[in-house]
Amino acid sequence: MFARVSFYPTLAYNVIMEKISTRQWYNRIDDTVILGALPFPSITKELVEKERVKGVVSMNEDYELFLSNDEKSWKTVGVEFLQLATTDIFATPCQSKLVEGVRFIDKFVSHGRVEDGISSHSVYIHCKAGRTRSATLVGCYLMHRYKWSPEEAVNYMREKRPHILIHSKQWEALHVFHAQNLAKVNLQ
Repeated sequence: MFARVSFYPTLAYNVIMEKISTRQWYNRIDDTVILGALPFPSITKELVEKERVKGVVSMNEDYELFLSNDEKSWKTVGVEFLQLATTDIFATPCQSKLVEGVRFIDKFVSHGRVEDGISSHSVYIHCKAGRTRSATLVGCYLMHRYKWSPEEAVNYMREKRPHILIHSKQWEALHVFHAQNLAKVNLQ
């Protein structure tokens, strides 16, 4: 309930911070992935044309998408949409959602060609602020693609989007994902 009550005030805070600080609404993490805040319809054209977005992963619950494009809206501009609803503030995406999200992103990695450091098939991953829920998924993607540890993935994200916010629950989710999906014993 707290997440619902705090949605509009915290969204307003994010809009203000983007206007008065060095924060950006979204940041390109690598050639394929963009990590950002709730994509308002007003930036749809920019995301599709400039950033070459072909896929969107929303970590938002249904009530949070009121001010954003839904699956139907994204489809009309040729963008595939995946919603992995996760409660804001006190929750972290479950492992099955993290695996599903990484698989979704991965299919764009393998199909896009890179030009000027941007894939022709980019994926915009967001929650309300692009700091916690979506950053957890992006961390898993980075570990998967580059075979990084959770610490390496988070440090890299912080270089690109300094205001990400990874709490103990998110760290735990990253470590579990790494252990279950990536960690391999090197016997050499």
